[in-house]
Order: sequence, then structure tokens, then C-alpha cells
Amino acid sequence: MTMSEEQKKRSQLDLPENAYRELREGEKYVPIIPDETGVPEVTARSITFGLLMIIIFSAAASFIALKLGQGIETAIPIGILAVGFGTLVKRKSILIENVNILAIGATSGIVVGGSVFVMPAIFMLGLDKEQGTLGTFLQIFIVPFLGAVLGVLFLIPFRKYFTHEMHGKLPFPEGTATTEILVAGEKGGKQAKVLVYSLGIGILLDYLALAFKFWSDTFTTSLIGAWSGFTQKYKAVFAMNTSAAVLGLGIIIGLKYATIIMAGSMLSYFVLIPLFGYLNPICAGSSFDAIFRGVTDPNTGDIIFQGVRNIGVGGIFAAGVISIIKMLPVIKQALQQVVSQVFKKHEGESGSSTRLDRDIPMTTVVAMGLALAVAIFLYFLFVVVKNEPNAFMISILSLILTFVIVFLFSAVSAWAVAMISVTPISGMTLTTLIIAAVALSSFGLKGDSGKLAILLIGGIVCTALSMSGSLVTQFKVGHWLGSTPKAIQWSNILGSALASMTVTSVIMLFAKVYGYGTPQMPAPQASAMAAVANAFMGGKDVPWILYGLGAIIAVIVSMLGISALAFALGMYLPIELNSPIFLGAIVGYLIQKSTKDGALSKARNDKAILIASGFIAGGALAGVGDGVTRAIAGMKGIEELPTLWGENAGLPNWLGLFVFIALAAFLYWDATKAKVEE
Repeated sequence: MTMSEEQKKRSQLDLPENAYRELREGEKYVPIIPDETGVPEVTARSITFGLLMIIIFSAAASFIALKLGQGIETAIPIGILAVGFGTLVKRKSILIENVNILAIGATSGIVVGGSVFVMPAIFMLGLDKEQGTLGTFLQIFIVPFLGAVLGVLFLIPFRKYFTHEMHGKLPFPEGTATTEILVAGEKGGKQAKVLVYSLGIGILLDYLALAFKFWSDTFTTSLIGAWSGFTQKYKAVFAMNTSAAVLGLGIIIGLKYATIIMAGSMLSYFVLIPLFGYLNPICAGSSFDAIFRGVTDPNTGDIIFQGVRNIGVGGIFAAGVISIIKMLPVIKQALQQVVSQVFKKHEGESGSSTRLDRDIPMTTVVAMGLALAVAIFLYFLFVVVKNEPNAFMISILSLILTFVIVFLFSAVSAWAVAMISVTPISGMTLTTLIIAAVALSSFGLKGDSGKLAILLIGGIVCTALSMSGSLVTQFKVGHWLGSTPKAIQWSNILGSALASMTVTSVIMLFAKVYGYGTPQMPAPQASAMAAVANAFMGGKDVPWILYGLGAIIAVIVSMLGISALAFALGMYLPIELNSPIFLGAIVGYLIQKSTKDGALSKARNDKAILIASGFIAGGALAGVGDGVTRAIAGMKGIEELPTLWGENAGLPNWLGLFVFIALAAFLYWDATKAKVEE
């Protein structure tokens, strides 16, 4: 029996069997679109559509991040729109053309993540007064743009390590979801149907919970009367986000890392917070919810819960250092690659005979890096610290700090995203501010100039880490599908310029219309950055003991052979995010163990990954929809959308738990219906 041409086409679009597993000795991975296939990749259509995505998603993501204090996933929605766009034109988009759309458009989320979490602090601290409108625009624009370009340049030497050497060893949750979306959209058939209905379920359930509170999007034991003794007396609370998106993340992340992350959360929520409540008289007399809303210690002015968060920051810093130490051989290899490619004779255009391994030439990378170094140095010397007595040395030190931290933390950020699809950007940025403040204050830098200097360093680093986290995913998606790395790299660099302009315009517009730190535009992350800048450059006490405790915990965990970065992430991130990921990973494990037939187990696991990808994508789109809904409501003077249950919080809390359990049961049932395809 011979296959039809359509069947042949679909079979060729299947991801290879070894796409998600470790390669055996001597085995190579061949992407869907191999090296010898000449296909359009960077086209006028992909560039135009990608630029349009930048404008739309930069504005939307900026508003949501500043208003609600959380970023939205842009890569997955853009991937879905790219597939949909291909169906509306005469020539259907091909896989790697859609990857180029993704590479351009995803810079919107990258720049938003790096810019709005730091740069509004300039307005909060009144550091924009002397610059004027044009000067402030250029100041805010240049920081995320330089950071984005640095993020690209510094991750290029690590690309092969993450895509080739770690093939099958890291789960790449977001990359897996994006790849499944692109492949399913290209193939059509059963996979596309699975993706469509799981996507629809994710959008519907998460949107109803977020926008209209049909049920609580977070289940918590603090609302259970029988648990009140633990909640009020011991400050011990279990919480769980009930969204489809985090359940899907758990399926893809897997049980190993999900367990480590959950262990970190349990330490924070069931050991450290109760300990703070027991030792601190202010906490002892307050409810758990009051602590998390912000009980302030009158002696220090610090919010109590920030103590536990600061322990998490210390853990992330130490875990990052440990990761860097462990990656020293990789860093050495990356540096050797840079040096060898700079000084050797070029083989073809970019030092590689195969399209699939072609990066921006290292000579160009080094030249661009030197140009950025000169730009950063001159900017600090003639703008930021021009009136300081040690301006030259401060500018040199600022440049060194920026480059060293970006180079080292970029690999850590990429590792975190490849491992659990979350990078602790805010934690690493706070760490950067601390390092920069300690170093620059040793040269006598204080006051407004010191605050501005560390914020600008933090902004560049923050955007660079955001870029490296997103770019490593794009590299992996391109590796699975067959994209040219150089095309992805240039698309991110060029897209970052437009994204930076758009985000800067939005930041300045909101500063004028609403102001920051207001109920209309709270900008919580930027508020935290402003507080750190004030603490270090304004003469307040620094919680070194808490940072040190976190660092010691990370070292102990690492000595036990556990991933310190995953554990520290669990300590820092809220338990309501980590607990559903853990439960989702358990569901994924049960699906894999639901049969002893290896082929059938793989088929069921593949379907579970596809369903999970739909849930993740649906949750991302629901977040966008919720942000748009709230924006429209705000324009009409509606502060809060009507809820189904009014002031009754207990019932929606239980309904949220029921919906999550039902969704997990559905995922298990649907995945175990999969059969081995002939």
C-alpha cells in the first residue's frame, strides 16, 4: 500500500523520534527541514508581519506589566498568529519562515521584560527632571536596546552547548510548546485538532477565572475555616494557581525539576515564613494575608515578607555563582571558540559550511561588542556621572560590571528557561543592583547619580537576561525545525530597535498620564528596584544577613547533589505557581507509566505534550485578553469587573480547586486514549 502525496508530506513534517530524548553515542539529530533543503526563511512577508507583532504586543505587554505587575508570554501567541496568518494568504507559510516571524515579534516581550521592570523607577525617584523629554526618551530607549543586543552577542558562543550538547537533557518547556504549535499548524490533521481544542479549553477556563472570577484563579487554604489555626497562628498556607497554563507547564517540565522547585517553595512557605511569624512580634499578631499585603516593621520600614524574598534573592545569587562555576568548562570553550574564530581564516561567510550551524561571524560579534562598550562608556561618562569627581573610573567600572554580569548571568538565565521556562530576571536584576551599588559606592558614588547609574546598569542587564532567556528557546525551536541561527540572531537585533522605541513611548506616555507608583499604574517591579536603589544609595540598611542565609541554603542544596538554581527559584517564586507545576508533572509521570508498552507510552506522552502546549498557549492568550478587557473597562471608568459570586470568597476558592482537578483528570484521560500510529 503506497502513501498519497499528502500523507508523505505529513510524515515528513513529523518531528524526528529523537527530538526530545538524549542522543545515543554517534547519533545525530536531523531537523524537519534539513541543511540541504533550500527554502525561504527571511522573507518580506515574515519581516512585515513580525514588525506588526512588535508594535501590537509591545504596547499590550507594557500596559499589562505596568498595571498588573506581571509580564505576558508573547512568543506563543505570535507563533499561533503566524500559523493563522499563513492560512489567509495564497502561499502557506513554511515552518522556518514562521520561526523568523517569531524571532522578530518576540522581541516585544523581551524588551518589555527588561525595560518596564526597571526604567519607570527613574520617574519614581525624580531622576528624569534634568534630562528633558528628548533626553529622557533617549535615556530609556538606549538601555533596553543595548541590553537586548548584548544578550544576543553573549549567547551566541553558548548556542551549540544548549542546542547540541544538551539535546534531550533539558526539557525546554516553552520551546517544546512553540514547536508543537508550529508543527501541528503546518501538518493539520489530528494533531491540529488536538491543539485547537486544548487551546480553546485553556483560553476559556483561564479567561473566565482571570476576568470574571467565575472561580478563583488561585486556591488557598487561608480561606478554609478548618485551616485557620495554621493560617493565623503559624502563618502556614498552601496555595495553588488553578490555570490550565501552569498545569501544562508541569507536563512539559517533568517530575525531576518540578519536585526540586516545589521543595524550595515548601522551605519558604512551611519553614521560613512560619519561623518569621514565630520570631517577629509584628508577624505574630498579624494574619497571613496581612503579611503578604505588606505589614511594615516600624523599626526598619521593611515589609516583613520581603525578608523571605530576600533569602530567595540570596539563594538565586549563590545558585547563579554555582552554575557559573559548574559551567566554567563551557565558558572556557565558548571563549576559545570566540578567539579561534576571530583569528582563523573564514570558512565560507560565517565560519561554518552548514547552514544549520551558521552564526553571525565572531569577528562581527567582537566588533559589535566593542562598539557597544564604547557607547556604554561614553554614555556614563558624559551623561550619567558627568559631575562626579571620579567620573572616568566610575564609567570604566560601570562598563566592566555590565559586561561581566551580562556574560555570566546570560548563561544562567538561558539555563533556567531551558530547565523550567522561567528565568528569575527580577531576582538577578536586584542582585545586579546590589553588586553595582557596592562596587560604585566604593568610589564615593552616592545620591541621585548613584541611583541613576545602578538603575541603568540594572536595566541593561535585565534586558540582556530577558533576551538570553527568550533567545535560547528560539535557538532550540530553530534547531528542532531547521532554521539558520544567524537569521534568528539578526532578526532579534533588528526587532529590538523597534521594540525599544515602542516600549519607551508607552513608558513615557503612562508617566505623563498616570504617573508611577499610583493606583492607576502601580509598576510593582519598578517600585522594588527604586526601593533597592534608595536603600543602597540613600543610606538605608541592607539585609545582608538574609542574602547570606539564602546563599548558604543554595550551597548546602548543591552539596547534596540537587540543582541549586531550581531550588532557589522555588524559594523565590510564589508557591501558588510552583505547586500546580508539581501536580502537573505528577500527571505527566502517571501518563508515561499508564502502560508497559514502550511505543504506546511514547504515543501517550506525545499527546500529553501537545495538549499541554495548547493549555500553555491558551493561558497566554487569556492573559492578553484579560489585560485588554481591563484596559477597556478602565477607559469606561470601571475599576472592577462584576463577579459571579460577589463577596463570597469561599465558594469560588473551592470551585477553582475542582476545575483544576477536573482539568488534570481530563488531560490524563485524553492522553491515555492515544494509540500508536501506523
